[in-house]
Amino acid sequence: MFAKSKFISRVAPAMIGVAIAGAAYAATSGEEKATGCEIRTTQQGSMISLDGVFVADAAVSGSYKLLITSVGGGGNTNIRQGGGFSAQAGEEVTLGRVMVGGYGASYDASLEVEAGGETLKCSERIGGSI
Repeated sequence: MFAKSKFISRVAPAMIGVAIAGAAYAATSGEEKATGCEIRTTQQGSMISLDGVFVADAAVSGSYKLLITSVGGGGNTNIRQGGGFSAQAGEEVTLGRVMVGGYGASYDASLEVEAGGETLKCSERIGGSI
């Protein structure tokens, strides 16, 4: 009997801590949606799909510029896309999509979003060796 109560007194606080942390995570991940922009990459065979993605925190309309430039190596890539968009609160919209060669190539990708009187920028280096 003593062994069981000793075990419970040691394990119970840890179990309560895990339960509280899990409840806090569930509350925040279910109610909050990240807003902003990102460059999403998806490998598709020998190609890489680069998507400019924006998540609106409120209903908004605006414009965007997606720029993709090759970095180093052979060849030259300089792609520019842009235009207008509109999104509802919490909506995720794809603002431009580009397919580029994936083997050994490196690219600088940037997305600039102007909406609601603000400018939001995100960028990423894709590919190459680290």
